[in-house]
Amino acid sequence: MAEAANPVPAPAVPLAERLGLRRPSGIGEAGWGRTAGAALVSLIYFFPVLWIILTAFKSYNDALAVPAKILFTPTLENFVGVFSRAYSVGAATQDTGFTLYFFNSIFIAGASVILALIIGTLAAFGFSRYPLKGNDTYLFMILTTRMLPAIVVIIPIFVMFRVTGLAGTYLGIILLYTVFNLPFTIWMMKSFFDELSLDVEDAARLDGSSDVKVFFKICLPQVMAGLAATAVFGLILTWNEFLFSLLLSGVETRTVPVAMAQTIGGDIGVRWGLLAAIETLFLIPVIAVTFALQNHLLRGVTFGTIKR
Repeated sequence: MAEAANPVPAPAVPLAERLGLRRPSGIGEAGWGRTAGAALVSLIYFFPVLWIILTAFKSYNDALAVPAKILFTPTLENFVGVFSRAYSVGAATQDTGFTLYFFNSIFIAGASVILALIIGTLAAFGFSRYPLKGNDTYLFMILTTRMLPAIVVIIPIFVMFRVTGLAGTYLGIILLYTVFNLPFTIWMMKSFFDELSLDVEDAARLDGSSDVKVFFKICLPQVMAGLAATAVFGLILTWNEFLFSLLLSGVETRTVPVAMAQTIGGDIGVRWGLLAAIETLFLIPVIAVTFALQNHLLRGVTFGTIKR
């Protein structure tokens, strides 16, 4: 009764935080030393990206300057050169085809990630809710296909593509990347389905819901964070893939990593500013998607070990 009469006052919350105008920084809990250390480590990791972006805005001479120039006059000539440039001194500018390569990267990566999510999520739900005899063995065999280095399997895949006529086609490279992403998608989504409570699903079935309705109405909304995280990791894996695109795509289905490698060669040496401009443009879609879904990535990295 005495405690009820004299309640312990709650700690005062700043007015700006109560109004939602300022979020707690966390510096008070972590301390300035740890916060400064974390900021320094983050800067070290981000420095190569920052260097690439700055180089993209340098002129040809500034990009090759030794020691490197920190202060320079920014220019957009490298970005103009990405889309059209002269391949030899005195020649007229020509279309580099970068717009097509950029579209190919977005289309192929997007389509393969969506297909892998659809197929992989259904398979993961099946492995989680309807385990077969030897379920773990099947999952391990699926995972081993992802462990194999791409260079080991490139020859039989190349032969299959030539025999079936899939070489150089959108369909072929999308199907290949879908298969490439499936093991990762199945394992990751299964960990999220394993977290869900079965009591809710059993109650829904007692109310007359079918398995299809339980999957779409109850289970799928609860693993949206897992879907988002899986999509980001699948997109990054596909976006950066080089070997399959180099050997199995055609002139019309070539992606940006292959075009980037072609930029390094040439009779006038490496155009570092031009290469940095391509890399800067290449970073934008992945950074935008990652930034939009950043709140879901932590659970994705930990494979669902952090409870909600």
